[in-house]
Amino acid sequence: MTGAGRSTEDAYGPALMEFAASGGELTVVEGGEGSDAGSALFREAWPGKVFNLGAAEQDMILTAAGLALGGKNVCVSSNSSFLVGRGYEQIRSAIAIPGLPVKIAGTRCGVTVGEDGASRQMLEDLALMRAFPNMAILAPADYASAMAALTNAFSFNGPVYIRLGRGAAPQIYEDGDKNFRPGGGRSLREGSEVTLCCCGIMVAEALKAAEVLAKQGIGAEVIDCYSVAPLPSQLILDSVHRTGCCVVAEEHFARGGLGEGVAALVSAAYPVPVKQVAIFDKFGQSGSPAELQEYYGLTASQIVSAAASAWTMRRR
Repeated sequence: MTGAGRSTEDAYGPALMEFAASGGELTVVEGGEGSDAGSALFREAWPGKVFNLGAAEQDMILTAAGLALGGKNVCVSSNSSFLVGRGYEQIRSAIAIPGLPVKIAGTRCGVTVGEDGASRQMLEDLALMRAFPNMAILAPADYASAMAALTNAFSFNGPVYIRLGRGAAPQIYEDGDKNFRPGGGRSLREGSEVTLCCCGIMVAEALKAAEVLAKQGIGAEVIDCYSVAPLPSQLILDSVHRTGCCVVAEEHFARGGLGEGVAALVSAAYPVPVKQVAIFDKFGQSGSPAELQEYYGLTASQIVSAAASAWTMRRR
């Protein structure tokens, strides 16, 4: 893992270009902040394949659905707090229920939006999208995995939600690594005492936590659950079977996100303690990304504390 690099959101425009350059057919529907999402180069190269509908998220979703019904491969993108928040009924009725293969790229997710404050910090998108039985959800950890997740999503035959953030993320994966698809996950570090499941910016925090835990004699396996739905179920279960306890870390409300998904999966197979590192019973607020991560406990130190607690609770 290297220092702070590009954000996952930075991968959106290059992923559009890479997919189109490889011969992929794609139509883009975007909101008023389309240029912020990085689609400018794609718009310049293929102006007839980009539709900017302004601040009209419900219309964006319905337009994307109509294009998909007409045989187009469509990606719709905008600020997630509005795209998912205002467009949820349309996502449900026009995309999820008929199972249309529309790709939904939600930008500005999580607390890394920073000073923009609570109205712009989408912290419930995973919960909302997990409610749909056929919606694949990808939450990449860095630029390289976001590039791969996006390009693979563009060719996926079903509805997909890709969670993208604005904050610079440490590089975890090598550029060109393409193996990021719905249902997948990665074991980034081996350990036999505790399983750390994580996604998005919390993958880097989990890797830092694993280093600290190793010095305390607790071996942590770190699993990047970049596919929030469907989960990499067997990877998680195999790890938890070895370790006997689990911590789930996510930049999201504790309710309805990755943590509840992992807890439901694990409880059905093994009666082991599962701790969550997430945002509990609070909305977002204005502050720098670093300040907000510290305030909400989205840190390596909080993962270390949760892991130590889970480890002492496990039964052997």
